[in-house]
This record gives sequence, C-alpha cells and structure tokens, in this order.
Amino acid sequence: MGIVACRRCTKAQPLGTQTCPRCGHVLQSREPLSLQRVWAFWVLGLMCYIPANIYPMLKTRTLFKVEESTIIGGAVDIAHYGNYGIAAIILIASVVIPLGKFWAVAFLAISVKQRYKVTNHRRQILYEVVEYIGRWSMIDIFVVAILSALVQLKTLASINPGVASIFFALSVIFTMLSAQAFDSRLIWDAEAKDGGPARDER
Repeated sequence: MGIVACRRCTKAQPLGTQTCPRCGHVLQSREPLSLQRVWAFWVLGLMCYIPANIYPMLKTRTLFKVEESTIIGGAVDIAHYGNYGIAAIILIASVVIPLGKFWAVAFLAISVKQRYKVTNHRRQILYEVVEYIGRWSMIDIFVVAILSALVQLKTLASINPGVASIFFALSVIFTMLSAQAFDSRLIWDAEAKDGGPARDER
C-alpha cells in the first residue's frame, strides 16, 4: 500500500519516511532481526519448561506431612480420585499445548527459510492459532493461585506454589514473546519474490 505505521503512536506515513512527524520515532517497515528474537525467546522458554516439569508445582502442608506434586504427578493424583476431566484439562493445558507451541513456532521460523509443501495460508492459520491459544497456557498457574488462596487453614493445612510455578510462568511468557516476535509477513515473502504461489505448494 506504500505506507508505514509508526510503532510508537501508530500514525501512518508514506513509505520511505525516515521519522514520524508526530512523535519523532524512527519508522521501520519490518522489525529488524525478528527471527533472531524468535529463536532467543524460544530457547529461553524451552530452558524454563524443563525445570517446570521436574520441580514441584504444588506444596501441600498438613498437620503431619508435606506433599509435593509436579505437573504430571498432580494430574495423575487428580485422575486417581476420579476427576478425569480436570486431569485431562491440566495435561492438555500444561503439557500438550506448550509442546505444541514449541513445535509450531520452531516450524514457522524454519519454514520461512526452507521451502515446505505447506501452503502459506495454512502456515498463517497456524501462526494465528499459536497467538490465540497462548493465553490459555497459564491455566496451571491459575489453579495453583486459586488453591493457594482458598486452602489456608493455618497449622492444619495449607497449599503453596512450588518452584516449578515460577519456571512454568516464565516459559509461557517467553513462548508468547517468541510468537509475537515472529513477523508473519515473512510467510508471504517467498511468494512475493517468485511472483506467485510457491512452486512446491499444493
């Protein structure tokens, strides 16, 4: 369209304008080094996700003992008591979705450099799905926060978040930043350079 929007005040200017006349911010049509930021946040998110599944997510203190539960261990305990639906939700939100996001972001970042037999429309849909479901990855943190607030019976019983909750929250944040750093216009660059749809697409 021949225009570029300011990233600070969002005012549109003709393409080629160096600085925004409204706020003085430097105008850039493309985010510089976007793929480098994608991979940096992706690696940080993966590094945080590993201890999030190793260390305890929840610490339950009763009068006589202290129990610690990891994400998967807690879901197994919930299923043991017959709450299969809740256990499935926790496993999907805490294991399936995060791993799926890692795979999807990595695939998108690699696919803009290498040609795959996946249409640009499907890759765009995959990017939008990753962006949409990112917020739901925090469901485990919400469960821990609610339990910690409700179950506080002083010396009788209490529930507190474990170390894994911090790593899990950081992992979700870094993967969301990784997805947001990805410039979806890179998906369509190959088609624009070829003057039409990619040759290996079906």
